[in-house]
Amino acid sequence: MIYFLAIGSAVLYGAADFTGGLTSRRAGALPVVLLSQASGLLIVALLLPVLPHASPTRPDLIWGAIAGLTGGVGVALLYHALSIATMAVVAPTTAVCAVTIPVVVSVVLGERPVPLAVAGIALGIGSIVLVSRQTTAQAEPREPTSPRKRSSGIGIALLSGVAIGFFYLALARTSPDAGLWPLVTARSVSVAVFGVLGLAGKRSLRMPGRVAALAAFGGIIDMLANALYMVAAQQGPLSTVVTLSSLYPASTVLLARVILGERLNAWQITGVGCALAAVVLIVSGGR
Repeated sequence: MIYFLAIGSAVLYGAADFTGGLTSRRAGALPVVLLSQASGLLIVALLLPVLPHASPTRPDLIWGAIAGLTGGVGVALLYHALSIATMAVVAPTTAVCAVTIPVVVSVVLGERPVPLAVAGIALGIGSIVLVSRQTTAQAEPREPTSPRKRSSGIGIALLSGVAIGFFYLALARTSPDAGLWPLVTARSVSVAVFGVLGLAGKRSLRMPGRVAALAAFGGIIDMLANALYMVAAQQGPLSTVVTLSSLYPASTVLLARVILGERLNAWQITGVGCALAAVVLIVSGGR
């Protein structure tokens, strides 16, 4: 049952990323992130009364706030990258960076990764090089509102991965007794930050009704993915749960291929495969 929860979180994470990227192409990343984060906050607030009692400490809430800041930035960058670039390239690149960050921090703190994790890091770097290769023969997506030519988005994806990696680190510092309260704090912080950014920049947050509904739906499934992941991680072996949950780019890639008709050249197909394999190697090596 635990492994099904972890697999479910991976599927939902990937679907949420695809939805966020798709809606960002129509309305921009800022309003989409704000609405999706707010809808996620609403869902987790509704879930709390039906979940077992939790006793979060002040450090739990502080780490949750840090997770909200880093995760919010990471998601905003990810949605922007997904909106301007090929989703099947952006998603694996971000995932590799997000998994690599905790490994690097653990090395700095004195841990030594096993050869499997080292191989995964090397493979991840190689995958980034491969997915960055563009050819003139690459087909354009069927998305009617997409730009004339897609950017590679690799730089933004890398920054997004770094931010999401620190999001994972922050959540890892919370205790199991905290339940979902760190997620409540995280979403509250991210909603406040992006709300202020929207007001300060005098950016219009309006969007068509169908786009708004899709963005809200993406936020809901993203929060459900977080909930599934936390429950699975609290009850099962962390290395296995994280490995399964980190396979979310496969869901994004599949949706982009089926719905948008995104096509990759041979180098990029190899790079996507290497990136997915690197995620498994890095996390498995952290056992």
